[in-house]
Parts: sequence; structure tokens; C-alpha cells
Amino acid sequence: MTDLSQEQKRDLEAAAFRRLVAHLRERTDVQNIDLMNFAGFCRNCLSNWYREAAEEAGIPLSKDESREIVYGMPYAEWREKYQTEASEAQKASFEKSRPGDH
Repeated sequence: MTDLSQEQKRDLEAAAFRRLVAHLRERTDVQNIDLMNFAGFCRNCLSNWYREAAEEAGIPLSKDESREIVYGMPYAEWREKYQTEASEAQKASFEKSRPGDH
């Protein structure tokens, strides 16, 4: 494996994160419940992890601010534009594999 400096590793991880966020912004057809059911995390989880990392670095960031970073718009706007009602099957799958604190 290539030896990477801490800076290179950080830069590559940041690039991968930006690409993941861009991909999730493009895939508005994929609902958060689908992500939770298939991958065990969703856009909200990602925004929570971002906020927690900011807090660890001593950077104040609100829940709404971190969600806007991930969603590319205020969360309420995204929900209004793209979120659909979860089907009974989606809800049942979520309850069956309900994750712990994420």
C-alpha cells in the first residue's frame, strides 16, 4: 500500500466525503428510510457525524447548519421537495432492523 502522509490521507478522505455528499444530493429519489434499511445510515446520520466532528474540533455547528451542509439546502426545504411518505414495507423493514443510536 502507498504510504500517505496525514495531510494526503485527510485530503483524500475529504474528497471522498464531498463526492458522497454530491451523490446523495443528486439521488433525491433515494429516501432516507431506504438508506437506513439498506446501508444502516442516512443523510441525517451523516450530518450528525459532521456536527460531532465539528464539536470535537471546537467549532460550534448547529443541527440545522450541519444538515444544510449535507442536503445542500435547509432540511425543511429538502423534505418538502423530495421526501415521500414511507410505505408500510419500508416502515416494517426499518423496525425489524432498527439501528441503535446512530
